[in-house]
Formats: sequence, structure tokens, C-alpha cells
Amino acid sequence: MNQPLNSRPIIGVLAEQLCKDDQPTSRFSCIPACYVKYLEAAGARVVPVRLNLSEEEYTKIFNSINGLVLPGGASDLLASHYSRASSIFFNLALRANDASDYFPILGSCRGLQQLTVLIAKENLLTLTDTTAVALPLELTPMGHSSRLFQSFPKDVLRSLTEENICPHFHKWSLTTESFNRNPRLQEFYKVLSTSHDGKQEFISTIEAYRYPIYGLQWHPEKTPFEWKDKPGMIHSTAAIRVSFYSGSFFVSEARRSNHRFPSQEEEERALIYNFSPVFHGMKSSCIQNYYFD
Repeated sequence: MNQPLNSRPIIGVLAEQLCKDDQPTSRFSCIPACYVKYLEAAGARVVPVRLNLSEEEYTKIFNSINGLVLPGGASDLLASHYSRASSIFFNLALRANDASDYFPILGSCRGLQQLTVLIAKENLLTLTDTTAVALPLELTPMGHSSRLFQSFPKDVLRSLTEENICPHFHKWSLTTESFNRNPRLQEFYKVLSTSHDGKQEFISTIEAYRYPIYGLQWHPEKTPFEWKDKPGMIHSTAAIRVSFYSGSFFVSEARRSNHRFPSQEEEERALIYNFSPVFHGMKSSCIQNYYFD
């Protein structure tokens, strides 16, 4: 018998360690506010997942939240607080889903890259010309039948494939050639879409075959909430709809999880509402960030 959907989903967002040059204060890590707004706009609440916690603390958080987002950033994918926390949650999610305890993960930009490293056990990324550009998605046959894109209206899918509305802000990508040379990646992930920088084809969307694990090399969370005037930052109606349907899909996945905080008091203490975002001005790549010790 199917369990009823969770109407009050709570999604964790993993923090990103700050570089010394980026720190406006003595804080250790941050979460761009656009990720929080992206999930809240789709009907979820957010818990910040701080770096440098113990595995026991991460396990307690895992058992309390209904999904996890691995955001973009610049952390080392093999040896960093970000990679360590990602690995702990990833392995917890695999074990939970194998036991019919539904728990989804979404990786955005660096998050997708981290998801591939966790399976490949090595960094297979290649430099691409994608630091600030909007591109269409080239859907694969598996993309058309995927869980993720089946939830999109046909006109939104058409916009995704025909218009330059997917923002890319990354120097490194997993090329199609590198993916196809790695049996571990091929066995675990299906490629839903590729994109092209004019010279190289790279993986832009993935989902796991057996698990509710998804990766986007592009940034749907930026489209409605980041306003720096730079190439790649698209605010068209079609782009906003793509952002909404991608966020709505992941929140719908989180609704299938029935994890709960042990008490109402612990839930309230954990929520992002206890923190205030810092405004950095309209010229910043992230106009608001949450900062953590």
C-alpha cells in the first residue's frame, strides 16, 4: 500500500566552503539565497546543512529531511568538506532507497560533478568554454522518457531544446567522451541531455537508473532570482517556466519521503528562517548569501 505524500517537505541544502578572498566576514561557509528561494517557490522548506559536522550529526539530519540539494561552487571534488559531506549523504541515500525509504538528491553544477566523482571514484572533468553562457539542451532518447523531463509540459520542453535558456557558469565539464569511457558512470547514470560549447559536447543532465538522484550542469535556480547583468543570465518567460518545473519536480520527489524531525522544536531550530541573508549588491554573481560559522 502506497504511503500518502508528505505535504510539508523539508529539503537540506549543503553549504559551500568560502575561499578566503570571498569572505565578507570571518564566516566559514555559505549558501546562495537563490537555492532557498528556488525550493520555497516550489512548496518546500529548507534546512541549511553545514560543513565540518560529524557523520553522526549528518545521519541525524538525513533522517529528518526529505531530500538534499548539492549546490554549485568551487570545492575540491575529491578532498574537501563539501565532498566528504556529499559522500556521507550519498551513501545514506543509496542504503535508504535500497530499503524502500525514498530519499532524493539533486546536484546543480558542481553538484552534478560531485555526483559523477562519487561513482567514478575519480575526477574526469575537462575545461570547457562555459563560464557565462546560456545554451539549449540536446535531449537524448532517455531524456524524453526520463522521470525528470516527463514532468515538463511539451511547450516547456520545446523551449528547452530550441532556445538558449539554460544558464551555465562553470569552467569544467564532463564530456560525453569521458562519460562513455567510464563503465561505472554508464551503469549508474543515464544521460538525459548534452550541450555543446562550440568545440566539445558535454553532459548537461543526468539521472540515476535505480535511484532518485539527479544532476543538472546548468542553473535553473539562478534564472528567477539572480540579476547580475552578464551573459548567460536569462529572465525570459520560457526560462522562468523551466526553473519552476525543475524545482517543482524535485520537491514532488521530496514529498515521497516521510522522514521527520524528532520534535517540532528541533525542526524549527533547524530551518533556514533562523538565519538572515546578506545582500551584496546587484553586480554580485550571488546577490544574497546565507553565511555560517
